[in-house]
Amino acid sequence: MYVPSHFQEDRVPELHAAIRSIAFGTLVSVGADGLIASHVPMLIDPEPAPYGTLIGHVARANPHGQVASTVDALAMFVGPNAYVTPSWYATKRETGKVVPTWNYVAVHAYGRLRFFDDAERLLGVVTRLTETHEAPRAAPWAVSDAPPDFVQGMLRAIIGFELPIARLEGKWKMSQNRNETDRAGVVDGLRREGGPAEAAVAAAVTERMR
Repeated sequence: MYVPSHFQEDRVPELHAAIRSIAFGTLVSVGADGLIASHVPMLIDPEPAPYGTLIGHVARANPHGQVASTVDALAMFVGPNAYVTPSWYATKRETGKVVPTWNYVAVHAYGRLRFFDDAERLLGVVTRLTETHEAPRAAPWAVSDAPPDFVQGMLRAIIGFELPIARLEGKWKMSQNRNETDRAGVVDGLRREGGPAEAAVAAAVTERMR
């Protein structure tokens, strides 16, 4: 990923927090017929240090489940993002020398992808994923709510993976290359003209202005 220094984020706790918040990523590796991409929810464990491990599962019929047991892979997580019009910049009114851009958060994790199909381990993964995403609900659904034989049948239809992270990159492109007045204009414009996604980007721009 191309990361100019003013957009770089390399603090592991911040990168892990972003992965947990985004939760849903794109897993890319090479198979017999070329590149394979799967869009899947993933968990991040902090061990082994310094970058931790991503964990998830795919359908057994997914081409990812047919690749070699260990293969180089990339997992990508894209966070809040929004279009930025040059109309929000004070510089537009001063010189006109401005162009549109896009603000966004992106985290890339690289490593050697490993697969497993042990039923007990798979059950642990789907249970953790379920508990993570059901936690905010007033009456969370649990894997144990489903009949055991049904759960076992579903487990046979998936294959688990782990990606011990060898390299972790983060990019917070949040108008850091603009002057303070332009950044303030971006925050105001996003909040005034946008929806929830734009509000999230406005908050991220504000945080990066401190």
